[in-house]
Amino acid sequence: MPALLFDIGNVLVTFDFTRCAERMAEFSKLSPQAVIEAISPFKEPLESGQMHEAEFFRLCIEAIGFTGTHEGFCDIWSDIFTINLPMAETLVKLPRKLPAYLFSNTNDPHKRWLLEKFEVFKHFDGGLYSHEAGCMKPAEAFYQTAIERFGLKPNETFYVDDLEPNIATGQRLGFRCFLYDHKDHQPLHEALNTWVSSFPAQSYR
Repeated sequence: MPALLFDIGNVLVTFDFTRCAERMAEFSKLSPQAVIEAISPFKEPLESGQMHEAEFFRLCIEAIGFTGTHEGFCDIWSDIFTINLPMAETLVKLPRKLPAYLFSNTNDPHKRWLLEKFEVFKHFDGGLYSHEAGCMKPAEAFYQTAIERFGLKPNETFYVDDLEPNIATGQRLGFRCFLYDHKDHQPLHEALNTWVSSFPAQSYR
């Protein structure tokens, strides 16, 4: 069955790690830039599922000498996202003809935060996340896992991502890819509606 596949960061929501670093620096002797450098070695292991979140938070708190509470650090870590309103408006009006799935390099604290905080995620029928799959975009293994889990046919799957390396892998595997720029939403709005309107109404649930 035809389907939609969406990245999250800078597609459904925008994010700002600078804001996170500035807030962490208020509870540390490090500058915001030094905070980013101190926690960066732990970010990929967390997002690739190689490190549990409890270990990640412990190492980060130690690395920056964070003097606030554990709960405060966790909130700062996750409170970096802002809804992409044009995308949310597009999805509200999009005919519900096709299943839609999330496909993101992310970690469990961010996943929980996003799904709890933003209504836009109610438009999706499931998701695959790097920390669960044990691999990350642009690795082909991550795409293959999505194909198997959701029963995707790449040439019938409209895939939206904001990063060229991720799109390049999608193209190699035969996905119908759209390289998205959240500062120029209209081309995606038009392309997505054209794609969905080309299919008859059908029940997939």
